[in-house]
Amino acid sequence: MQYFIGREKELKRLEEIKGSYKSEFIAVYGRRRVGKTMLIKQVFKNEFVFHVTAIANVTKQQQLLNFATALRKYDPTATQKPVPTNWFFAFQQLIQYLEQSPAEKKVIFLDELPWFDNQKSDFIQSLEHFWNSWADARQDIILIVCGSAASWMINSLINNRGGLHNRVTERIQVEPFNLKETEELLRLKNPSIDHYQVLQLYMVMGGIPFYLEAVRGDQSAIQNIDRICFSKDGLLRTEFENLYRALFRNSDLHVTAVRAIASKSKGLTRSEILEQTRLPDSGATTKLLDELEKSGFIRRYSPFKRQKRESLYQLVDFYSLFYLKFMENSDPLDENTWINMIDNPAQRAWSGYAFEQVCLYHIRQIKLALGISGILTQTSGWRSKQKKDGAQIDLVIDRRDQVINLCEMKFSIAPFTITKAYAEQLMHKIGVFREETKTNKALHLIMITTMGLARNNWSDTLIRSDLTMDVLFKD
Repeated sequence: MQYFIGREKELKRLEEIKGSYKSEFIAVYGRRRVGKTMLIKQVFKNEFVFHVTAIANVTKQQQLLNFATALRKYDPTATQKPVPTNWFFAFQQLIQYLEQSPAEKKVIFLDELPWFDNQKSDFIQSLEHFWNSWADARQDIILIVCGSAASWMINSLINNRGGLHNRVTERIQVEPFNLKETEELLRLKNPSIDHYQVLQLYMVMGGIPFYLEAVRGDQSAIQNIDRICFSKDGLLRTEFENLYRALFRNSDLHVTAVRAIASKSKGLTRSEILEQTRLPDSGATTKLLDELEKSGFIRRYSPFKRQKRESLYQLVDFYSLFYLKFMENSDPLDENTWINMIDNPAQRAWSGYAFEQVCLYHIRQIKLALGISGILTQTSGWRSKQKKDGAQIDLVIDRRDQVINLCEMKFSIAPFTITKAYAEQLMHKIGVFREETKTNKALHLIMITTMGLARNNWSDTLIRSDLTMDVLFKD
């Protein structure tokens, strides 16, 4: 990359912290491959007085050796010291080195922090002692910890109920790129790439910079997807199992839950997940779902005007969805796998669902396009309680100004035509929504499509606002 893309707020805050008058404890977390380490290195560059990256799935002794080896790269005298046998002594060696460092600001970077915390490793207690007994009393320490296991970072560190309670001075969640940022990255490779090509890649990879870096500018979106996802040596060919294994202990259970949730596009209730997976109805399953949610793989949402116990869990990780739908059972020796799938029923159904998820990730841009950015709103989905002749609405924007926007999202390769049959479906949805919710608010029907609507009597009569994919690319 020729220059750093996005993350303006995060960059500004980290730059401010560099000038802090006191010691700072910064926690950076976000989905694996989202660019956390790159963000930190962009700000602090060569200013680290100590940097170590934990190793996944190794013993406590191996982690301690890794820590000691990293320290020896910065402190030549550490070669004369034994490899520590526990984390308390490891941090004592670090303190001895830091006290001799002439650096005005001593920037310490512990990457993939959750991997250090083996069972019964005493790592958290030792980190707590390091901060509370030494670092916090100084004015020259910037301790940066980073982790992809977001649930661990939140529960064990940020919301720690022990000695680290309220010790983190700054928390930064690194989100996937939005479409605007993704377009900016991809235009470094192909300056003429259009929104439709960017959208296709986003629907497969999401806004994950590491994945998007594999895109070649001399290939179309379809060709890139074929190469990256379906070829024998494609970057994402085996990413699925590695992704979950690197983040979660007993990752097989997490994958089991993800597979079940992926089986229904609108998501499953907790009881439906238990029924499909045979997972126990216990706190362990609640924790598992919480870990998946905080790590950005699933979302939990309550349909419009429903109780929290009726919440649905929905798979929202673009790559996981695509892998389970198309990649898992594909033959890596088949050429042009994705090209040959274009416009078959499974591909059309997936395109519609993936486009919905893209829209849901860009609600701020949708509100901006509707001119309601300054109006307080609540967003949700809705599905009818009726099993026969029921209805569902992908996105409901409930506005404080006594209006509800009912948003329909449609993916197509040409302007979308509202036929008489589809118009009747829309009118049915509006009627059932009004009847079941008992709302007196004005109902505005919004269409969000890739290429816009083909104008006809139905579109002119029913649709209050016609938005195209272009609005999703706004900043």
